[in-house]
Amino acid sequence: MRRDPSIKDLNSILLDKDLAKLGDSYVNFLYSMALTMIHGVPKGVRVSDRILAQAAKESGLRDLLPKRTPRGKVADAMESLIVYSLIMGHMGFREMIHILTETGDLPDEGFAKMAKEILRRLEPSEGSC
Repeated sequence: MRRDPSIKDLNSILLDKDLAKLGDSYVNFLYSMALTMIHGVPKGVRVSDRILAQAAKESGLRDLLPKRTPRGKVADAMESLIVYSLIMGHMGFREMIHILTETGDLPDEGFAKMAKEILRRLEPSEGSC
């Protein structure tokens, strides 16, 4: 049975293994594209768990996870959040690329800025039930 991602709460998004798998590939592609645009030559890179975990800490995402969550799972949560926001239309590819190209060769800052903005957009608006 297919799950509707629009009804997920934030915690289930962050812990979704399927989203993390897709997010892993997407995050690597996204940053590779940003570096390609910055440097003007094709780049293919892998974003490390260390970078994503640091970005999670800087964005406040880390505080939403249990205290003893290992770095790899924190990185998975970042990947899940990013790809979920793309799938659901909360942040598009072009905007993500723009954020990463603004921060240049500082991927932790770029992904932190991106996650912070995604989290802001996922907050329930005032007056909603």
